[in-house]
Amino acid sequence: MVTVVFIITSLIAWPLHHQAIDWQPTFAFTQAWRAFTAAFVHYSPMHLGANLIGAVLVGVFGWAAQAPQRMAVGWLAAWPLTQFGLLVQPELLHYGGLSGVLHAGVIIVCVHLIFQGTRTQTRVGWATLMVVFAKVLLEAPWRGPLSHPAEWDIAVAPMAHASGVLAGLCLGLLMVRLRRGEPT
Repeated sequence: MVTVVFIITSLIAWPLHHQAIDWQPTFAFTQAWRAFTAAFVHYSPMHLGANLIGAVLVGVFGWAAQAPQRMAVGWLAAWPLTQFGLLVQPELLHYGGLSGVLHAGVIIVCVHLIFQGTRTQTRVGWATLMVVFAKVLLEAPWRGPLSHPAEWDIAVAPMAHASGVLAGLCLGLLMVRLRRGEPT
């Protein structure tokens, strides 16, 4: 369901003027709604297509892992937190896209698999988690707000990926903890 929301809203927002709804640190607390709308800003057709495919893949990963509804709630909560995490890099003046939120979704599914999966699922969870951590480290978000990979037609904000991973990890662990506190 979360995946469907991301896809439909991204397509609806595509023709809107980016600066009207993107993340801007100067508006973080006066226009906090941008923490939601920034996910639907895409700076090129390639960017939009990649994020829509990514949303489908994260949704399929969660479905295949049989992630419970509370994990989807955690993913929704990670959505604005990912953008607020960008405040650690105020020189990133504009941000748009789903990539940080998609990273959060992958990590939440990993946490579910690690703590509530079978032995094989736990291994898949750990392996995927380590691959995502390595990817984020290789992107070196501490080097600056933007990188310009040759294969992309837009600049990439590595801190968004790192922020999504952190938000996903925290909220995934919280959802596991809430599950353990439920009466049996």
